[in-house]
Amino acid sequence: MRIISTAREFFRLDEKGSRVSVEFFAGLTTFLTMGYIIFLQPAILSGIISGKSTGMDPDALMTSTCIAAAVGCLLMGLIANYPVALAPGMGENFFFVTVVGACAVIPGLSGDEAWKTALGVVMISGMLFIIMTLVGARKWIMQTLSQSMHYAIAGGIGLFIAYLGLRNGGVIQNTPDGTFMCSSFKNDAILIFSVGLVSTCAFKIFGFRGNIIWGMLAGAATACILGKISPEFPVSIPKSPMPVFAKADMLSVFRNLPTLLPFIIIFLFMDVFDTVGTLVGVGSQAGLMKDNKLPGCEKAFLADSIATVFGATCGHSTVTSYIESASGVEYGGRTGLTAVFTGMFFIIAIFFSPLVRTIAQYPGAINPITAPALVVVGAMMLKNVGLIIWDDPGEAIPAFLILIGIPFTSSISDGLILGLLAYPLLKLCGGKAKDVHWTAYLLAGLLLLYLFLVKSH
Repeated sequence: MRIISTAREFFRLDEKGSRVSVEFFAGLTTFLTMGYIIFLQPAILSGIISGKSTGMDPDALMTSTCIAAAVGCLLMGLIANYPVALAPGMGENFFFVTVVGACAVIPGLSGDEAWKTALGVVMISGMLFIIMTLVGARKWIMQTLSQSMHYAIAGGIGLFIAYLGLRNGGVIQNTPDGTFMCSSFKNDAILIFSVGLVSTCAFKIFGFRGNIIWGMLAGAATACILGKISPEFPVSIPKSPMPVFAKADMLSVFRNLPTLLPFIIIFLFMDVFDTVGTLVGVGSQAGLMKDNKLPGCEKAFLADSIATVFGATCGHSTVTSYIESASGVEYGGRTGLTAVFTGMFFIIAIFFSPLVRTIAQYPGAINPITAPALVVVGAMMLKNVGLIIWDDPGEAIPAFLILIGIPFTSSISDGLILGLLAYPLLKLCGGKAKDVHWTAYLLAGLLLLYLFLVKSH
């Protein structure tokens, strides 16, 4: 009872009109909604999903995913007292793999040095986020890109993720001329993918919490029946995170700063905008907004940025606030205790690595078990594309270039570059140069240098 009393006082439950039991189930709801990252993050960062190994150990990544998410949730709950959960972000993880590929072509960075350097990029971006938060510089960073471009980045990454889902599910395949076509539906992978996708959508339509996880389990059960996977006992001693822990190589980043600086900036922007959007969205739903402002948001930014640095230490891409936290708020979560309970569930999940390994490591170059989750997550990331200001070419064209550039080039960085270059140029040509913050011109200049001096080689 003393613990409960202390929790009520520390998290101001009475003031927020909540109870410990409500916060507990709100945390469980949030965990079930965002728990798919435990399955996907190791598969993405290790290269299992892309079919190109990065050299990172998937078992170690599973353990460190849970650790990074748990610590991020605890930071948000204890520092900011917000019902917002954190974990390695979808979108940022795919961009991380892109950065690993970019590092791999730099002389002297082959093999493990590539992903270690990419972790250094993430860590530096997180440190910059901390500095920006402490000095209040996030205000002018938020003015660099338009809200339309923010929506386009999320939508473009969503399309790219959905494309990967369809490809990994065996639904579409590449042709020799570089295009892709629908595959024959007479194979087991398509059946497994279909069961997973239909199940996920059905669970979502009927309001089942954790619908993505249940959909993956349905696909896994189908794969088991068809003899494609062999289930293991789901509980075991956690795998060591040490193969990826504390491996970030910041010295390598500084040695190759001209090449890697654009990636640092992009990671920083993605984290800033993701956090802003999530905090505003979840804060509005939780009734935390006052006079169109979010009290204590600086503490939430600080928690988010510290979590990114710790996540890079754990061997992960940017750790950020999750919009899925809205599910816990919908249940009734109103304080940081919701985030704390979510973090506790991530710790418990560490002991279920055999289940994760069974689902993530489907035989062959595709994985129809996890693929439906990518399609559904990708679809959800497109929901705000309609908010782009399509009537203003200066807003719409850069956003459109990002939206189509990411999936068409199969590169998040290349797609972003198209929009980041077009935005200040079109504003300048349209006589609205003053509408663009000076940092947008600075970023465009840096990207041009990158394209001429680095990308051309």
